[in-house]
Amino acid sequence: MAVTREDRRVEQEEQCYHCGDPCNVSKIRIEEKQFCCHGCKTVYEILSANELCDYYEFESTPGITQKSASNKLFDFLENESIKNELLDFRSEDYERVTFSIPNIHCSSCIWLLENLSRLSPDILDSKVDFVKKDLTVHYSVKGISLRQLAELLDSIGYGPSINLDEKKEEKGSATKGVIVKLGVAGFCFGNVMLLSFPEYLGMQGIEARYSQFFSYLNMLLAVPVVFYAGFDYLKSAVKSLRQRFLNIDVPIALGVIVLFLRSSYEILSHTGPGYFDSLVGLIFFLLIGKWFQAKTYETLSFERDFKSYFPLAVMRKSEEKFESTQVKELRKGDEILIRNNEIIPADAILIDESASIDYSFVTGESKPVLKKKGDYIYAGGKQVGSTIRLVIQKEISHSYLTKLWNDEAFSKDSEHVSIVDKVSQYFTIAVVGLAIAGAVIWQLIDPSKTWLVFTAVLIVACPCALALSTPFTVGSVMRVFGRNKLYLKNAGVVEKMSSINHIVFDKTGTLTSSEQKSLEFHGMMAQRHWSLIRALAGNSTHPLSVLIYNSVQDDGKVSHIESYTELPGKGILGEVSGTKIRIGSAEWLGATNKSESTSVHVEVDGVHLGYFEIKSTYRKGIKELIKSLGRKFRLSVLSGDNSSQQSTLARFFPKKTEMHFDQGPDEKLEAVKEMQNRGGNVLMLGDGLNDAGALKQSDLGFAVTENISHFSPASDAILEGNSMTKMDRFLQLSTSSRRIVIWSFVISICYNAGGVSLALAGVLTPLIAAILMPLSSITVVVFTTLMVRLKALQLKLK
Repeated sequence: MAVTREDRRVEQEEQCYHCGDPCNVSKIRIEEKQFCCHGCKTVYEILSANELCDYYEFESTPGITQKSASNKLFDFLENESIKNELLDFRSEDYERVTFSIPNIHCSSCIWLLENLSRLSPDILDSKVDFVKKDLTVHYSVKGISLRQLAELLDSIGYGPSINLDEKKEEKGSATKGVIVKLGVAGFCFGNVMLLSFPEYLGMQGIEARYSQFFSYLNMLLAVPVVFYAGFDYLKSAVKSLRQRFLNIDVPIALGVIVLFLRSSYEILSHTGPGYFDSLVGLIFFLLIGKWFQAKTYETLSFERDFKSYFPLAVMRKSEEKFESTQVKELRKGDEILIRNNEIIPADAILIDESASIDYSFVTGESKPVLKKKGDYIYAGGKQVGSTIRLVIQKEISHSYLTKLWNDEAFSKDSEHVSIVDKVSQYFTIAVVGLAIAGAVIWQLIDPSKTWLVFTAVLIVACPCALALSTPFTVGSVMRVFGRNKLYLKNAGVVEKMSSINHIVFDKTGTLTSSEQKSLEFHGMMAQRHWSLIRALAGNSTHPLSVLIYNSVQDDGKVSHIESYTELPGKGILGEVSGTKIRIGSAEWLGATNKSESTSVHVEVDGVHLGYFEIKSTYRKGIKELIKSLGRKFRLSVLSGDNSSQQSTLARFFPKKTEMHFDQGPDEKLEAVKEMQNRGGNVLMLGDGLNDAGALKQSDLGFAVTENISHFSPASDAILEGNSMTKMDRFLQLSTSSRRIVIWSFVISICYNAGGVSLALAGVLTPLIAAILMPLSSITVVVFTTLMVRLKALQLKLK
């Protein structure tokens, strides 16, 4: 009986417009749209009132049914201790929270959740991590509370799953599921092969009488393999088709369904033995490949955590004194010391009387927030003023400091998904077309091979290898950089490095090493002033302040910092134990500069007492580095120091090198802009203190640091000072990575061309195709990793 257009219309009306569930009993209607329950109707009304009905354009019936939704109580989110556990950040005006949203399942979900600001103007920003099913929301506490936010999400069908004891870092759960399915498929595959022996061996007599019975058993054993072990492929394909999109699982699912239906038809109609041995073996080997891929990627993984790419260190108290400690070693209860402009690495409690915290790294607002003793201070804040002491409340793994720095970094899984889907959108159409053409031809030549050829073509062709080339090459490069003390902000930095044509150097702390400088004081200084100057200098992370602090002898007396201010490009000033002190440049203090070397002048209670003369020691190997870089790049120097070292630098740099001295932060920034206007792709190397603006303006900004105690959010990378002389090799490796990607593309294209050709020729069975498909991806991953490793060894990078 033919289905009329009117039948289709009635059938469509019987589905809930929001979630797609049947509406056989319910008669809830609005604007000619039918809903299965009042919950779905309410969600539609909310979206319609806020002009968010584009939600239904991405996918028909994308919503979550509200039939079972109850008035969930989120009153516990008013509890302060629970809020402190959940919130990523909290201030008087704003809060940021990350919720787990299990109901995220499609592009419509992402679109709606990232447009929450249209439902409530107090929601400032919302961002979805589709892979983790996480939603991060930044909102104003003046208009909406955490409880109200949770209730809003619940009202539109995306109730947050809140479990304070849940460990988000559980690994292996996905792999465990694959192993269980692999076990089911392996058991069934072994038995299907055993039951197929009479067919393989062409047995006659008694065994032949059982062949039909064995065929029924094979069909029975194939059911759990197809609809349980292989269900993920079918589910992914159905979701893809519902969104009118062809992903990589569509041809696999199509091949599986065709083999299952064809085999079932042959057995039920007694026209043949079917292909259940090939079908079950196909899924079994696909799952082996999936498991092997996961293990390979885990072994070669370049997904970075804070230990491998975020080398921040702070001063931690140990036996009544503070020592430099990497953040990965911080534990709850540790007392730390934070100096001016240092980033607070983990959530902590302030134990000093007051602090001035700049949360611009977190919220984008640079206005300092006054904190008092006992206040909770969130990771990512920056102290502005004198040194403060804090007690760690959460270990760094619970903090989101690295996430803030890496805000624009790609998510490995989500990036892979987008690349694979972009390729497979056209790739799948071509593969299905070739499979159909091959099946038609073989139907004319040898009908017994038609379905095997059709399935083999669908299975063997795979764009994964092509899609994995770039991320795994770049990831391997980042691992090499990390081992050599260059820590990149994100994967995009590698690609940018290969397009750099102009390198700009700061002098102090970049070309020179603060660990190898000599310091001499010229002038008259009272004995009691030395400890005061040392105390003031100890609040700064500037290389010259650190040098003064480490060089001046401590007399054991306690000095109290009443006030402290640091002026970039000028110096520091403050009141120490009732004495007003200024330390900085001669120009700032209004003094005459008598030194040809770098100098730091001192003023106590308005009286100029003299200056520290710093004789710079250039880094070992810096001359060879400049010579190497000068052959390929245009070089420049931007320094805040005087021009006394220009003659020395002229011996290192090429003749046409631009050198600018006495440059303040704003002047450095403008100089970089000018270089970019002349067509330069600029890489800036500086200490991240007086040149933070220039680092941010540059196409790439690398913060060079000695003791990794200072971190500049403006930088794209952190380079440990001792690795500065490897800069030319870092740039060579980034350039080589492009060639490695091209070669891996060639391998991927050759595999697909060769595999599809053999499948069309009838040489490949679906079983062999299932083995080859994951091996192609693994081959590319291993190739890119080994080639990067070999190139690194050639460049003498460990």
